[in-house]
Amino acid sequence: MNIENATPLLRVEKLNKSYAKGIGNRHRTQILRDVSFELRRGQTLGLVGESGSGKSTTAACVMGLTDADSGLIEFDGVNLTTLSKPEMRRMRRRIQMVFQDPNGSLDPRFTVADLVEEPLIVHGVKDPAERSRRVSEVLDRVGISVKQAERYPFAFSGGQRQRIAIARALVLNPDLVVLDEPVSALDVSIQAQVLNLLSELQDELGLTYLFIVHDLAVARLMSHHIAVMNAGEIVEAGPSADVFENTTHPYTRALLDAVPGAHRRSAQQRTAQQGTTAALAAAGMADALEGK
Repeated sequence: MNIENATPLLRVEKLNKSYAKGIGNRHRTQILRDVSFELRRGQTLGLVGESGSGKSTTAACVMGLTDADSGLIEFDGVNLTTLSKPEMRRMRRRIQMVFQDPNGSLDPRFTVADLVEEPLIVHGVKDPAERSRRVSEVLDRVGISVKQAERYPFAFSGGQRQRIAIARALVLNPDLVVLDEPVSALDVSIQAQVLNLLSELQDELGLTYLFIVHDLAVARLMSHHIAVMNAGEIVEAGPSADVFENTTHPYTRALLDAVPGAHRRSAQQRTAQQGTTAALAAAGMADALEGK
């Protein structure tokens, strides 16, 4: 099956979201304006924009963490906006999220093994042996040993904690993973390792990623398609190479201008960019993501 012609796993159409403010909540601030995009199974959509552009609010709406004012969020043919809270809770077995700061999702009172096992308990996997097997398997995939799993989160580095958060998201075998700035809080060299891991896991498990990121260069490396957000709207979207090479919107050009030397290189050379992307390429990201 041609993946480009496949039915979208996730379809967002004319999504709007506003928040009340002021005395008596009489005024509303519009956060999202008619946001629309599609994401096909096994691919990555990079949702790119500066802080305040609306990309994280879009992710929150997809996850059901906040309600949209209007619009469609369709996952595998199901309109998520019509689901009850219990129905949405069950749907989260198939839709998981990795946050920017892993500390927010890793309770320091529990061991790593307990933290990764918890989603299985919540979603009704009753057999302890099955839970143990799945925890060991997913931790091994992200490079955490069984012995390390008996430690507490504080014993790990930032990059290792993010690996644990990824394992916690993947233990349920989700179809869609929403990655909300998963490496922006990490050192550049550690970013490369985590991004490389995410790419390898996508190839091995057929994962679909909605990748929220402010760095257009990282989005280019990780994404099949890119949607650029500004002031709550998608101002440009398309295959990542097209967005990078045939930019049409001034805001996208401004983001590209912030990437050192982006306009001076050929498409083949752009995976060896200076700064962040130089470190990614040095860590093997260019080879790992060659087919993106």
